[in-house]
Amino acid sequence: MKIVIGCDHAGFGIKDAVIKHIEEMGHEVVDVGTYSADSCHYPVYASAACKKILDGECALGILICGTGIGMSMAANKHKGIRAACCSDVFSARLTREHNDANMLCFGERVVGIGTALDLVDAFLGAEYLNNGNHVTRVAMLADIEKSN
Repeated sequence: MKIVIGCDHAGFGIKDAVIKHIEEMGHEVVDVGTYSADSCHYPVYASAACKKILDGECALGILICGTGIGMSMAANKHKGIRAACCSDVFSARLTREHNDANMLCFGERVVGIGTALDLVDAFLGAEYLNNGNHVTRVAMLADIEKSN
């Protein structure tokens, strides 16, 4: 699977470890930046990552900033993106299974590297259940997008 990853300066410190981990899982990574710890603006990198998913180049994405919140807000402004900010493994797994999330966001200042890698494992290891109320609710999310 091809995974897009993006971060701002506050997530740069763990990005390389996350990329290495994803590649060790057998996935290909597309890195949309940032490429240094110099101060930058997270919406730029969230948008670049979302475009890779929306154009079909990548299946899923991971965004890292200080808290994960800014990245998730920016990502969710894109129609068709369902980004979840997670700091626990249970939520990272269930957002894929129940919400068909296509973007995981977390904060370097919130989770350590061990938890970050566990979040990646849970997110990438889970699959959308695609049945029952999950389908209805994801369709309802799409309807909200269409109406706005």
